[in-house]
Order: sequence, then C-alpha cells, then structure tokens
Amino acid sequence: MEWKCQFDSIGVKMPKKIVTTRELVDKLKIPCLKKFGLLTGISERKICSSGEDSYSLAVDAAKDCLSHSKYRADEIDMIINCSITKYKDGLSHQYEPTFSVLIKNDIGAGKAITFDISNACAGMMTGVYLAENFIRQGMIKTCLIVSGEYISNICDHAMNNIKTSLSSELSSLTVGDCGAAAIIERTDNDKNGLVLSGFTTLSEYSNLCTGRQNRKGPGGFMKTKAKRIHQAAISESVPIVKEALEKSGLSFNQVSWLIPHQTSRSSIISGSNHYLDYFGQEPGQVIVNLKETGNTASTSHFLALYRYLNEKKFKENDIIMLLCIASGLIVGVVIYKMNEIVLRYGNKN
Repeated sequence: MEWKCQFDSIGVKMPKKIVTTRELVDKLKIPCLKKFGLLTGISERKICSSGEDSYSLAVDAAKDCLSHSKYRADEIDMIINCSITKYKDGLSHQYEPTFSVLIKNDIGAGKAITFDISNACAGMMTGVYLAENFIRQGMIKTCLIVSGEYISNICDHAMNNIKTSLSSELSSLTVGDCGAAAIIERTDNDKNGLVLSGFTTLSEYSNLCTGRQNRKGPGGFMKTKAKRIHQAAISESVPIVKEALEKSGLSFNQVSWLIPHQTSRSSIISGSNHYLDYFGQEPGQVIVNLKETGNTASTSHFLALYRYLNEKKFKENDIIMLLCIASGLIVGVVIYKMNEIVLRYGNKN
C-alpha cells in the first residue's frame, strides 16, 4: 500500500529588526541604484540582531508550527533540517551535533529520526520531497521539516564591495532572514494533499550563483550572474513544469496559486509573462511576497504559505504550485491541493 500525505501545520519566525532598501542604497551612493527597490519590489527586510541566528529562528519556527498542529513534539517521527546557513551563537557555523539533533532535543521530540540536508534555496522543498517518500513507503507517519536562514550577513560583505550597478554581489542586497517549519503527515484523504513533488538538477549552470564562507571576516558572501541565471531558470523550468502538470492531469490555468521562489518582483513578472507565452494560459494568481521580507532563501515558499493562510486567502481544494528555482541550477515543483489546514489559520480568538 502506498500512503498519501498532506501538510498538518506550518510555522514561521521572523526577526524584528528592519533594514530598508533605501538605507542600503543610500549608503552605496550609486545613482543608478536609486530604483533598486522599485525593480526588486523589496522595500525592507527583517534581519537578525543580538541573540538571533539560524538556530534560534529554526527552533522558534518549529515551536510555532507545533502550536498550530494536532501533534505533540513527542509524536514526531522524523526531523529534517534544510537550511543553507548553520549559524549558532552568532556567526559561528555549527556542524556537529547537527541542527536536526539539537532541534529534536530543544522541542522535546525524543523519538524522532534526524538528519540535515543542504540544497541551496531548494532546501525546504527538498525536505518535502524526502518526507513524502518516507511517508508513502509507510516508514513514518509524521515529519517536521525546518529551516533557519541567517543569510543577511552576505549583504554586509556586499556593501563593502559593490562599486557599480553591474556588481556580481548586487543580488546579496535582496536577502532577509527567516525561520520556517512544516509538519507533513500520513493521511487517507484521497481528495486533498500532496499531488506531486519532483526535482531536476542542471549542473551546467552551477557557476552562475556561488556562495561560501567569507575568509576575511564573519559570515558568508555570494556572487551571482543575475541576468544569465534568470534566463537559464526560465527557459529550463518551462518543460519541467509542463511535465509536472501532465503527470498531475492538470492544465496551467487550473493552478489556483503559483508561488515562485521570491527573488525579485521584476524576475517573477518576467517569468510569468514567459510562461503565459508558452502555455497560452496563466494561473489564478502569482504570489509576490517579498516587499517586506526580501528573499528569505530556503524558507521563502513556506513564508508565503504561512502569510496567505493567516490572511485566509486559500480555500480548501485550491491547487497550489510551489515552483523552486535555486542555485545549482535546481528546479523543483510541488503541487498541492489545499486541505483542511486552512481552518486552523487566521482565526481571531
């Protein structure tokens, strides 16, 4: 027997400190970047301050997720940590013990199997894919996927290096920090839940966006060939999306909500127009959710889900497509038919 699975709950934790795009651009004093906020659609982002880091965001997101769940922490069978950044106690990378083990102990999930993965901004979506496979095979009933991204430090490095509007570190100004978590559960519901998840890696584009630890100071840095990676992402993702729709028995206009990776407003609009040209159809709505948060890396899709659940935008049976395009180049598609999770969010007590 192959089991079905669905989201039981989603949680988010965002830092309180705000840095505006205007503040960043004014410090650079490059006249042609004055419209950076308009082009990206990002007016501000939340960033970690003292006492906050990848780990604290992940733990608090997991606790928020559990507060919306029907499960207790000790009923979770598996925990997958999916973050790019592994900062704990500031900008110190923690490798052992792994974050998943530490989170397990912190939230009291004593029986959970744990492991960490890292797949750039596709991390949490990859966690969904892995959890689905464990659940469908009957190996587990519940899985917590979690990520804490303290990625804003790459912006600090970029601010010292950007001299022109053509800088390969310009994309570093779009990021913000966030923690997100989701519990995926086994279900016998044949009508709703996870329809499909799949990933394709196109390694020939791996040099278009690279990041590593900064050797001259704390934190990391990132270099991006923004125009080329956007072109590759759009052209390569179209046939992958087409295949995912065919496997699901859906047409593009049957998708109620498309949630792409939140890179910039102009990139999302450009990609949407390309999809419209190709399919001759468009989804009900394309979500742009970065005005007040920026690009929050592996957490961006779940941050959007969390916001729209709390705003009661989703309805049961809505078809959601999560489209992940991450450095590597990784293209991931998750298609989800919204379940009764919508009833547990956005209610005022």
